[in-house]
Amino acid sequence: METLKEKVVIITGASSGIGLAAARAFAAEGSRLTIAARSLERLLQLQEELSPSVEVICVKTDVSIEEECKNLIEQTVAKYGRVDILVNNAGISMRAMFKDLDLSVIKNLMDVNFWGTVYCTKYALPWLLETKGSVVGVISIAGFKGLPARTGYSASKFAIYGFLDTLRIEHLKDNLHVMIFAPGFTASSIREKALTADGSHQGKTPREESKMMTAEECASRLIKGIKKRKAQVILTNIGKLTVILNKFFPRLVDKLEYSFMKKEPDSPLK
Repeated sequence: METLKEKVVIITGASSGIGLAAARAFAAEGSRLTIAARSLERLLQLQEELSPSVEVICVKTDVSIEEECKNLIEQTVAKYGRVDILVNNAGISMRAMFKDLDLSVIKNLMDVNFWGTVYCTKYALPWLLETKGSVVGVISIAGFKGLPARTGYSASKFAIYGFLDTLRIEHLKDNLHVMIFAPGFTASSIREKALTADGSHQGKTPREESKMMTAEECASRLIKGIKKRKAQVILTNIGKLTVILNKFFPRLVDKLEYSFMKKEPDSPLK
């Protein structure tokens, strides 16, 4: 088990959900943090909460913009002189049938979810190679199996999986740790902010959040995966079952998934 004390950790999407919980979990480990998100106000609140016990800087970052991702890494190195762990967590979701979808929605999801991961990883990579550090991509079970009414979301998560899986192979001899982290349904605000067919926010979650894995438990599993330098972490029983069954019975999983997602309130599936 690797200690995370004094490790320099960058977390994108740190203002809410899994990113917020991860920032608190790394702070409890004694890590030095750079927290990033589009909401500077929320970042400053989190910085105030954590700074009495650990070093924290916040960098307002829209990960869909390459220069802002580059600035995020530069600000971290200027402060700490190194990067040990990059957690690519920033992401958005959607819910709409592809036939009804404005294509700008998919572009938006790819820009944030996929390109945000690519940009941050590109500029952090030289520093991570120097420290033999960890790069993490927070994907989803939707990055293993297509999720109906989430074409853009699934596509972006599949893309992250392919990108990071390849990056790991390229650096097998460099001792770079690459971890693909796939939560199942986790309680967060991501479904409230999910985009609809025209790009507007959904506004409310279609699922019962109280029955999902908490963001705190998810962050704890993320920490454990990094300490053990795991290549892949898949969370929740239903998530693990989906991935395993899909290998052997993909058409059955198609039907089960359709039936499961159709039960959501106001589901676009008929």
